[in-house]
Amino acid sequence: MTAARSTDRPVTPTDEDYLKAIYSVQLDHEKASTSMIAGRLGFAPATVTGQLKKLAEQGWVTYSPYRGASLTSTGRAVAVEVVRHHRLIESFLAGVLGIPWDRVHDEAERLEHALSEYLEDRIDEYLGYPSADPHGAPIPTRDGAVDETDRLRLRELRVGDHATVVEVIDRDPGLLVYLESIGLRPGTRIEVTAIEPYDELISVRLGDTSRTVGPASADQVIVRRL
Repeated sequence: MTAARSTDRPVTPTDEDYLKAIYSVQLDHEKASTSMIAGRLGFAPATVTGQLKKLAEQGWVTYSPYRGASLTSTGRAVAVEVVRHHRLIESFLAGVLGIPWDRVHDEAERLEHALSEYLEDRIDEYLGYPSADPHGAPIPTRDGAVDETDRLRLRELRVGDHATVVEVIDRDPGLLVYLESIGLRPGTRIEVTAIEPYDELISVRLGDTSRTVGPASADQVIVRRL
């Protein structure tokens, strides 16, 4: 999958990191603010502002001070290409090498920029053209199609709701270890049995087991209501 770009300057790994971060933020927000991007990448806001201006000059984002950034069609194509690389690498590391799901994200971050289109296609074919990575995130197709429309969070469910875990956000390895330990993985069916009124602790039933999840953890679990 090769993204059409509106500039003769080659895209750099830094560009790709920013475009991927903006793409991720825009899944839940119309625009990606400087503070959101800074928090996602661990950079100072001033550094982010300077990079956003460069990306806007290349035609990859639209950016307005104090209003944030959004991807252009060209910028989105670059971002989705990197996302595809990342999620295919995660799938290969977990499915073939047996690397735990709390480790594959950081490893894929290091490898995603170096993956050639040839190797991307070979990995995809070897894995049988997977539709989702180990955390349940959809893998974009070779032509850039990706279904990111289902973004209902566990914390948004109400008592009595039944749902299936679709995806677990993969940025916090410690959270992944914890959620795996209590059985909250993609494909798990749950029922919300109680929500504490003050601290918003959520009690869920997984088969014959009951677990309690805090609001911060529940915000990182994407579900599909049944």
